[in-house]
Amino acid sequence: MATTRRVLERVPEAQFGWKPHEKSFSLGDLAGHLSNIPYWCTMTLKDTSLDLATLDRAKSPTSLAELLTGFDARVTTAREHLSRATDPEFFVPWTLKMGDQEFFTMPRISVLRTFVMNHSIHHRGQLTVYLRLNNVPLPPVYGPTADEQQ
Repeated sequence: MATTRRVLERVPEAQFGWKPHEKSFSLGDLAGHLSNIPYWCTMTLKDTSLDLATLDRAKSPTSLAELLTGFDARVTTAREHLSRATDPEFFVPWTLKMGDQEFFTMPRISVLRTFVMNHSIHHRGQLTVYLRLNNVPLPPVYGPTADEQQ
């Protein structure tokens, strides 16, 4: 989460509306989506399913401060839920659906790994491409970047 926060910190507020393509997320929407993913950890641990048809969609942030404050709060809450979870709770089946259409059911531990963590990593990588296209220096993610090396 610290790495993700470092990437989010680089998002230029003045460029929130920028899109690399008309079909793409805007920079602000992508950053907002990434900052909301820790909440998915909380949802996964609190419930046994998520119905996308009834999900209240997170609003896009209007400022960098709002983006970071929201991310920090969601990470704190997710960590609290993780710390209280017992081993058996991680193996409870969890389902993602939209109305009557079921996309998958798997143990919570698998959902946390694939649906939450891998999804976060995917969008963090996508966000670094957006930042690069806007000439924003990238922070280290898996090691030094060309922008951070001296």
